Amino acid sequence: MSKTIVVYHSGYGHTKHVAEVVAEGAGAELLAIDAEGNLPEGGWDKLAAADAIIFGTPTYMGGPSWQFKKFADASSKAWYTRAWQDKVFGGFTNSASPVGDKGATMIQLQTLASQHGGLWVSLGLLPANTKAATHADVNHLGGSVGLLVRSPSDAGVDEIPAGDLETAKRYGQRVADIAARLSR
Repeated sequence: MSKTIVVYHSGYGHTKHVAEVVAEGAGAELLAIDAEGNLPEGGWDKLAAADAIIFGTPTYMGGPSWQFKKFADASSKAWYTRAWQDKVFGGFTNSASPVGDKGATMIQLQTLASQHGGLWVSLGLLPANTKAATHADVNHLGGSVGLLVRSPSDAGVDEIPAGDLETAKRYGQRVADIAARLSR
């Protein structure tokens, strides 16, 4: 069995809830980036020991939160020593709008993983793109690079669409399954 870490920043609790569901699907440990952009004590060691790392951040103004970006910049020490070389990576983002420039954030997460020499896991699910599709359907936002989630700006944490949460659970499981296959 592989060890998976979901490292995330959440501004208002929505991304935290998604991280919890991703972690449930992956059987992963959660590692929160705090409001100042820092990891808790021992966080870097946990990431170094992981087989798979799943990044999570809200999309603000077309990119990751500044707190996540601070974490990403601080990961340059791991980059320099190739500490995350050949680890399995995945990522997710959340914003209020159906599009909300989430794709730009996903490319930044995928690029960060690639800079570390990691192996990126795509979402691996077909989009729910028929006229009959609803927010309750898996991958109703039509992502492919990673997990996309919508949390309307006036919605509480408990109002994230059911389809997004099921997609989150499946994506976490996919990342963990691929990491387990590669660690044999």
